[in-house]
Amino acid sequence: MSAWITEWYAWIRALHIISVMAWMAGMLYLPRLFVYHASAVPGSELSETLKVMERRLLRAIINPAMMAAFVFGGLMLVVQDWTQHWLHVKLALVIAMSALHGFFARWRKDFADDRNRRPPNFYRIANEIPTVLLVAIVILAVVKPF
Repeated sequence: MSAWITEWYAWIRALHIISVMAWMAGMLYLPRLFVYHASAVPGSELSETLKVMERRLLRAIINPAMMAAFVFGGLMLVVQDWTQHWLHVKLALVIAMSALHGFFARWRKDFADDRNRRPPNFYRIANEIPTVLLVAIVILAVVKPF
């Protein structure tokens, strides 16, 4: 299998990058929708519209993109040198991003059920976390500092 992965590595890496870009686009946009939703009156037309947008974004873009990123990233891991410490840190940050994805899914469900109790500023701060994680992950993957 590793021979096949090595032969197709450039394509696998390209598909991984495309998947990660789609995942991150959603991860950066969803909490911004939460900022607006936290200010909307529950049951209002705006609130109901945001519920649809959040659900579609999560289910149609973010979830499938994350799964594709895991599949293509997992294939690339087969041929990686596991003694590289940058790889361990990068994978830990990917796990953190995945946990954040889980939190976003939970918060979306809270909004869908009109149970949000957090102010817009909470989501403004949450909106910065995927950016910080993304920057660190890309630096580790490209620069390989240790």
